[in-house]
Amino acid sequence: MLDLDLLPEEYAVSRLPAGSALPASLSSGPNNKTVISVTWAPDELSIICPTDRVPPGAIAEAAWRCLRVVGPLDLALTGVLASLAVPLANARVNIVAFSTYDTDYILVPQVRLSEAIATLTAAGHRVAA
Repeated sequence: MLDLDLLPEEYAVSRLPAGSALPASLSSGPNNKTVISVTWAPDELSIICPTDRVPPGAIAEAAWRCLRVVGPLDLALTGVLASLAVPLANARVNIVAFSTYDTDYILVPQVRLSEAIATLTAAGHRVAA
């Protein structure tokens, strides 16, 4: 059983072209209630952030909600994401997952949030909204 927190903001998954610099809109980092994930890859700069922080010119898909696994988690733990992803997949709720050193996060579509929370609760997890 995992404890999860529902973050208060709506999130977006966005993309900028490969080689892009960190946008100025993200240079101040997150506040104490949000998370921002920036991944530079050979083909893109991928950014997960609150919708009001999406960089200008980015391709973005919005209306996601973010669930944070209460951590910190030991890096040796196995199956954390699977324990979330499998029940949601069985309920046909799509996710975007990402991790930090301390914990894991999953994004679920805003329109499926109630269903996602019910599914995770039925799987034995606790979700604090």
